[in-house]
Amino acid sequence: MHPVLFEIPIAGGLKVHAYGLMVAIGFLAALAWIRYQSRRDGIPVAAMVDLAFWLMIAAIVGSRLVFIAVDWRYYAEHPLAAFRVWEGGLVFYGGLIACIFVAWFYLKRHRLNFWKVADVFMPGVALGHAFGRIGCFLAGCCHGRTCDPHAWYAVVFPERPEGLAPAGIPLYPVQLIESAAEFLIFAFLAWKSRKKGFDGQILLLYLITYAFLRIAVEALRGDAERGFVLRGWLSTSQFISAILLIAALLVLIYRRGRNHETR
Repeated sequence: MHPVLFEIPIAGGLKVHAYGLMVAIGFLAALAWIRYQSRRDGIPVAAMVDLAFWLMIAAIVGSRLVFIAVDWRYYAEHPLAAFRVWEGGLVFYGGLIACIFVAWFYLKRHRLNFWKVADVFMPGVALGHAFGRIGCFLAGCCHGRTCDPHAWYAVVFPERPEGLAPAGIPLYPVQLIESAAEFLIFAFLAWKSRKKGFDGQILLLYLITYAFLRIAVEALRGDAERGFVLRGWLSTSQFISAILLIAALLVLIYRRGRNHETR
């Protein structure tokens, strides 16, 4: 756990936080994919880069607002803490939902196909998220619950002044598990992008695969502040995952059937 990677001796010391740096690397990696795939699909690259920056803002605002809503009592007492995004505290689904709405209005205004553009973006989302979860691991946020101390996969975080995980306790490495799975989802979606059957398929496959992943990973998490619909049984993210999973499956079946009818 290295929440602060290093400090630059500027203006009394500028701290470079691991979480913020990894999120930035994830965004740049996602942007590189979006530029590449846009050219392959004949979509205006400049418009996609512009949209990517708007979505970055929407993702940060949306994910932060949901995180604050889950732990609103703390932020009511410490309002300035709401702006310390570099320390962690983003709910992925909040950012994803905000991005979908922003993308819908942007693409409608520029007369671009929502489903086709979403297919370009979603592998990049998985890739960027994979790097973001490494940032979570370095910061100690979104940590796992306690596990067998003799298990080969157990991680024990050292004591750090700005660390967010409990120190000296064997935990499931859920951040690394999710990161590895996200890299695999990216590889699968990148491969599928070359042979998709209809526009929107990559978006829907992402929602389905990530929903399954998130439901499973949440069962290993130990950070109680992430929010629950049913305390100890159903987390907020699992609840959202279940809804998106069902919705995405239904839309996938509908659009696949519609695609066969038009052939």
